[in-house]
Amino acid sequence: MTLTIVPAIRPGVEVIAAPPSSPPFVPEALVAEEDTFLVLGADPEIREPELPRLRAIHEAFTAQPAEPGSVVVREGHPTRLLAVVHDLSVAPTWREEWVAAALAGVLRETGARGLRTLATPPLGRMHGSLPIETFIVLLRAALERGTPEHLQRLWLVTPEKDLAQVCALLASGLFP
Repeated sequence: MTLTIVPAIRPGVEVIAAPPSSPPFVPEALVAEEDTFLVLGADPEIREPELPRLRAIHEAFTAQPAEPGSVVVREGHPTRLLAVVHDLSVAPTWREEWVAAALAGVLRETGARGLRTLATPPLGRMHGSLPIETFIVLLRAALERGTPEHLQRLWLVTPEKDLAQVCALLASGLFP
C-alpha cells in the first residue's frame, strides 16, 4: 500500500509513503535518525579499524558531539543526511524541537545540493517514541517554511506496521 500526495505547499512536490521493501524511486539522498555521537546508525559488525589503533583511540576519546537538531552530511551516492534527533545522555533521548530543526536542516542540505529526490523515515520513531501524527505535522511545517526549489519527490520510508496510519494522516487535513 502506498499513497502519493501532491501537497499545495509547492506544486510538483510528491510525498510518497512506502515501506523500505517497496521503494517508489531511487533517492539521491537518504536521511537516517542519529544521536549526538553518531552511534545509533553504527555498523554492529566488529572489524579491525582502518586507522592505526592509537589514532582511532585518540579520535574516539576526543570526539565532539554533534548538536541536537543538526544534520551531518556523508557524501557519496546516495548522499547520507544524518539527522541528529537523539542525545543519549538525557531521557527521553529525543525532543520534538530537535526533530523540527533536523527536518529544516535536511531540507536546507537538499536545496544546497540541488537534489530532486529524498528519502526519510519518520524521525524520532526508530529510536524514540515521537507520535507519527506529530512527525507528519512537523514535516508539513518544514516543507511550508522551506521546500527546496529542485525537490520533486520525497519518500517517507514507513514501516509496514505504520503504513496505513501514515497514509490516512497524509490524506487527512494534516497534509493537504
